[in-house]
Amino acid sequence: MKFKKITNALALGAVTALMSTTAFADDVKLRFAGVFPIDHQGTKMMEQVAADVAAADVGLTIEIFPANQLGSGEALFEDVARGNIDLAAAFIYADTDPRLEFLSMPFLVGGWDDMDSIMRNMDSEYNKILQEITDEYGVHVFAQNPEGFVGVVATKEPTNWNTFDDKGMNIRVWSSNIVKSMVETLGFQATTMAWGDIFPAIQSGIVDGAICCTKTATYSIFAQSDVGTHFVQYNSISELTTYYGSERSMSKLSDEQRAALDTALTKASDDFFAYNRENDDAFGQKLIESGYTILELNAEDQAKFAARVREEIWPMMADSVGQDIIDRLLAGGDS
Repeated sequence: MKFKKITNALALGAVTALMSTTAFADDVKLRFAGVFPIDHQGTKMMEQVAADVAAADVGLTIEIFPANQLGSGEALFEDVARGNIDLAAAFIYADTDPRLEFLSMPFLVGGWDDMDSIMRNMDSEYNKILQEITDEYGVHVFAQNPEGFVGVVATKEPTNWNTFDDKGMNIRVWSSNIVKSMVETLGFQATTMAWGDIFPAIQSGIVDGAICCTKTATYSIFAQSDVGTHFVQYNSISELTTYYGSERSMSKLSDEQRAALDTALTKASDDFFAYNRENDDAFGQKLIESGYTILELNAEDQAKFAARVREEIWPMMADSVGQDIIDRLLAGGDS
């Protein structure tokens, strides 16, 4: 009888140990890399994702690394593709694949409603094209985060800022031949430069400004650091970050874990878009109060700028993006 009790106790202990080992094996921690500054709303959304996933109690933990801690936006896509990083909140640059230049297509969207229906709608032709391309690299796109239109952050007022004449100004552009050609069409000189090099380049006078940021980001990143004096609002390209993840990492998740992650990222995308849409004007006012001057085209000039860029730049994109992609964007109503 005593031997039987001992045997039962050992068996119960073995089952308990097995259950404990199984629970441990099912627990997954994902590294979530971002490019937003620590106090930026985009980082708060990353924190929200981590909290919502933890609250789901499905054995999944999200560890966030904002402010380029795991690398700049230019480098993150390849790291996610390799599975070195699990998740990212960043713009997807075309360094890896020139077809991704379509994400920088100027004057593709005309306002917040277009951003919502074209860029955020995961069933739009825009996002079908993106997912087809990223599938080739083992990267899954969860959600899109258009933050408003980027403008030119400048240390002085550009000459002829509201015409196509020479601006007398050299500005930074990101690694996009399309964007470089666009700003040159507008009359700027352009220097391709990584995001992390902007501050020292502006402060040392290597460039006179940069096309890079929404009014919200310009206030949070530049104005609060006393960098720049003018924001030129051409409304040509929407600032866009994407929630994307490594398929290698996603394959390790259970259905419950994947569902919790999907839900958290979608909610964060919804909340981030609502925040940016609601606060765009308010941050414009904050910019003015901080000493910035905002230069905005009137409706007639805005239409002229859009028409000329579409006429000159869109055909150029066929070489890098492919005419088939451009045709699909236009046929799909994404224009």
